Amino acid sequence: MNRDQIADLIYQKIKQNKDYLKKQFDASSNEIGFLYIDDLLPKELALKIYQKFPNKKDTVKRDSLRELKYTAFQMDKYDSILEEVIYAFQDNRIVNLLSDVCKIPNIYADEKLYAGGLSLMEKGNFLNPHLDNSHDKDRNRWRVLNLLYYVSPDWQLDFGGNLEVWPKGLKHDPLKIESRFNRLVVMATHSNSWHSVNKVNTDKTRCCISNYYFSDEPILNSDTFHVTTFRGRPKEKIKDFILQMDNKLRQSLRFLFKKGIRENPHQYKK
Repeated sequence: MNRDQIADLIYQKIKQNKDYLKKQFDASSNEIGFLYIDDLLPKELALKIYQKFPNKKDTVKRDSLRELKYTAFQMDKYDSILEEVIYAFQDNRIVNLLSDVCKIPNIYADEKLYAGGLSLMEKGNFLNPHLDNSHDKDRNRWRVLNLLYYVSPDWQLDFGGNLEVWPKGLKHDPLKIESRFNRLVVMATHSNSWHSVNKVNTDKTRCCISNYYFSDEPILNSDTFHVTTFRGRPKEKIKDFILQMDNKLRQSLRFLFKKGIRENPHQYKK
């Protein structure tokens, strides 16, 4: 299937559930703002997407105190179905529909997949609590929505590797959103939208397709520019201190160099 055909399916599924999704997002919008919808695509198509995910040797490993995972974003290196489904989420009908559902006007998809694309997480992988970078690659638009589509069959909550959102901040327990097969999660991104992925504890691989939407205006009037900002979990006191120092250093460098010392390689160069 091509991206237009896949977009048709996604659009119809979201449209059919529009009222329910609006209620979901509205119920959490005072803190972070998120929604999820299951069985997004026909099961056979979702399985095919999963089966075409690249081997981790063909991805970029990200290994630090902040995170441990594998990413892929140079989409012409992989099976064409993966590029088609990623760009299906950028169809104007879907962008505009989610703009309406989430009550965020004038949003745009990101053709360059800045920080988007594919991610794979195996046993022991994790993503510490963090705020996404506030802007797009050129710091012209604000990042406002994070779309996460999970395609690992038979995923269960006790496998770990689940999305965590921290609506009450990092001193309180997070809400876990299972990385369930064929589930789409849409989450607002702003200066309060702390989120993470808990450690994978199964031999299976968690596979996710991600897109970001941007806007000319931030969601919160109080939002200011920030780099991707990581913190330790509540019991990780030493790690939290180190990560806060790392955040301050990287933030200072971005004030001196608007686009960073070097170009961020995490983008699709066609």
